[in-house]
Amino acid sequence: MLCIQNAGIYEKKVHVILKKEELLAKKLEGKTVVIFDILLATSTIAAALQQGATEVIPVRNEEEARNKAKTYKPDEIALVGEYRGKTIEGFLDPNPSTLKHVQNKTVILSTTNGTVAIHNAEKAKHVYAASLLNGEAVASAVCQPSQDETVLLVCSGSSDRFCLEDLYGAGYFISCLLQLKTFHLTDAAKAVLLLYEAYEHSPVEILKRSSVGEMLTQYGFLEEIGFASRKNVYSVVPKVVKKKLVNGEETICLK
Repeated sequence: MLCIQNAGIYEKKVHVILKKEELLAKKLEGKTVVIFDILLATSTIAAALQQGATEVIPVRNEEEARNKAKTYKPDEIALVGEYRGKTIEGFLDPNPSTLKHVQNKTVILSTTNGTVAIHNAEKAKHVYAASLLNGEAVASAVCQPSQDETVLLVCSGSSDRFCLEDLYGAGYFISCLLQLKTFHLTDAAKAVLLLYEAYEHSPVEILKRSSVGEMLTQYGFLEEIGFASRKNVYSVVPKVVKKKLVNGEETICLK
């Protein structure tokens, strides 16, 4: 349930930004940022690390991905990416349920929104990528005593519009946080938590009804929606370290 605390005892504040375009670099200093692109970038990042990838390099576009690939031997990398919902030619599909052959490799990932959001957050003190698949694991890492910063949840959105599935993912993440510690929620954080509570037991329904969910269904990727809607099935904690996402922290209190 929504928990509204007394103003005098807050340990940390949780705020939600509805789309990546609203991120202001000058306001990120000293903050912990968690990025959400439920369909599908942050779900794909979690799947890649869970499948044994050594790291995921998020890039802004296809050109940057191909240039980055030139700095590695071909057998050391996996190029994964999409643009506006369609897989980039010569790249692996960025679908978490079918992502294979990445064990012990560097995954170079290019997506329309999620990897761009990660780049936009690079001025923050800590940057994580979370999804429904690994929300509890990332929440546990964020709640560690060494991390006392304001927690900023960033919904990637799409083409300067917020996405329903990202709000749902952020709401789920807040519910995970509140099981572990006391937080002050801004009104935006309360709003996404209320949305999540209304559809807590219907993740597939809410993801399918989103604009991106409808697009994926139209393209024949209904299976990906079901896969990405599963909660707490991965233990990885994707954290940005030197502009690469690695499994940054062991989880504590994972249920």
